[in-house]
Amino acid sequence: MSSIYGHFEPRLNYVMDILRTELESYDRMTYEETGEHIYEHLTSRIKSDQSMREKCRKRGLPETAFSALHEMQDAIGLRVICAFRGDIFGILEHIRKLPMVRVIKEKDYIRHAKENGYRSYHLILGVKTEFEDVAGNCPGEYFVEVQLRTIAMDSWASLEHKMHYKKDIKNQELIESELKRCADELAACDVSMETIRDLIRQS
Repeated sequence: MSSIYGHFEPRLNYVMDILRTELESYDRMTYEETGEHIYEHLTSRIKSDQSMREKCRKRGLPETAFSALHEMQDAIGLRVICAFRGDIFGILEHIRKLPMVRVIKEKDYIRHAKENGYRSYHLILGVKTEFEDVAGNCPGEYFVEVQLRTIAMDSWASLEHKMHYKKDIKNQELIESELKRCADELAACDVSMETIRDLIRQS
């Protein structure tokens, strides 16, 4: 079976690399100016053929390139892990200024956490390219999902993810309550750590 992305698949890697290069360049520039990195980790991925097909089936969509690249908007994914909350918003401002990028959707789960305590900043970007896209536009636009988190937020999300996919879990209500408490404590810690960082900068 051929890839659900068809002949568009190499272009997904191209778009992903464009954004990675932009963020890596911004990190280098920030380090040269301040001696501090703007992020700690940057990961990227193209959603696998199997995962995308499963998602299409769940949504009741045909398993086609159009479904995968137009109806869905997360074939390309980037996750940026920062040490401090303020760095997340610095990266957001940089992304907004990129000439080939259009912010399509954004959800601020940092200032407005989910009920279970989840915190992160989510973006769906449209990236303009010289290539034709799956809708026939040329120049075309390709969607990218971006998640920005602090180290604490990412650690919490990893633990919550494990619980979410574990079957027949015991004491689920207690665990969910403890996870929520932990999320709130980590959020308070993020604020305190940034305050300390700012005091160090001012000294």
